Amino acid sequence: MSQPTLFDPTLAGVLNLAETTQFSDAGIVSRTLHDQGGVRVTLFAFAAGQQLTEHSTPARAMVQVLSGACEFTLAGKKTQLRTGDLLHMPPGLPHAVLATEAFSMLLVTIREKSAGSAPT
Repeated sequence: MSQPTLFDPTLAGVLNLAETTQFSDAGIVSRTLHDQGGVRVTLFAFAAGQQLTEHSTPARAMVQVLSGACEFTLAGKKTQLRTGDLLHMPPGLPHAVLATEAFSMLLVTIREKSAGSAPT
């Protein structure tokens, strides 16, 4: 069963991200805004101290920090991010995230077609 997105892909719309972000005192909250055509847009809110352990994805990723601050570890190198920062991660890059304070971010993942695949 697929999870509904906050945007109807057939309609134009406006969403206030600050009002849409849902924080939890003890965890991470994610809400999918869009998931179609190889592009997924997800709104995340992290409580201070929460983390995602190192992982990688075959998708290209862009992270925009909307509020607060965090530490991304990119291929073993720690990078501090704060409100307004935009991070690009190529496919396959090992990464982890630690909320150094409560923070929210917008994650855009782009699943790219492989070089040998036929156009659709």
